[in-house]
Amino acid sequence: MSGKVIELDLAENFQTETQSGVVLVDFSATWCRPCQMQLPILNQIAEKMGDAVRVLKIDTDKFGAIAQQYGVSSIPLLLIFKNGHVVESFTGLQDERTLAGALSNHLGTA
Repeated sequence: MSGKVIELDLAENFQTETQSGVVLVDFSATWCRPCQMQLPILNQIAEKMGDAVRVLKIDTDKFGAIAQQYGVSSIPLLLIFKNGHVVESFTGLQDERTLAGALSNHLGTA
């Protein structure tokens, strides 16, 4: 699945997907225009960064409990997880350079 955005299918898979490595999690919804604009950027990041990071997309309408757990009040909300812990967050539409830079910074830290 490297190089692709992973769409969360079961709530139980969230912890598995985020517990190790660097993961960019996109909290979004199908009706959200900025969220739809964010998706091609996430696809570019997933493709360029390959196996170094995972990009996970979560529909807040389907997985409201997970969104609530992370205090999602505005979408798109992008969280960077490193080994199961949130290490950085971004609210609103973000460009590729900003996200790729942040992910690279977290790849380089222990």
